[in-house]
Amino acid sequence: MIIGIGVDVVQVTRFEQQLTKAPALRERLFTPAERALNMRSLAARFAAKEAVAKALGAPAGMNWQHCQIDMDAAGAPHVNASETVAEVARSRGVKRWHLSLSHDGDIATAMVVAEG
Repeated sequence: MIIGIGVDVVQVTRFEQQLTKAPALRERLFTPAERALNMRSLAARFAAKEAVAKALGAPAGMNWQHCQIDMDAAGAPHVNASETVAEVARSRGVKRWHLSLSHDGDIATAMVVAEG
């Protein structure tokens, strides 16, 4: 059963400008493992985190640090939810995440399905 679906699109250059203007934003949005990635990858991960929030109904109180976007051995992205994000997901009955990331030119996009 599908619990929720989320989609988000990020313009990479605009996102980079925001991170340059507010350097603390990088620490607030990304885990230490994510921070070293290139800008296109950061933009896609931000889109994924936004899509996760949308799939959960965008509840207040979720911490961006509690949603890390990882890649498996084959290079497929997956959601690693912990603490506040995992708690909301559990309360909504989410048992599995499906995630797709894409880049095209200056656009990064993510699509998430929360499955129960």
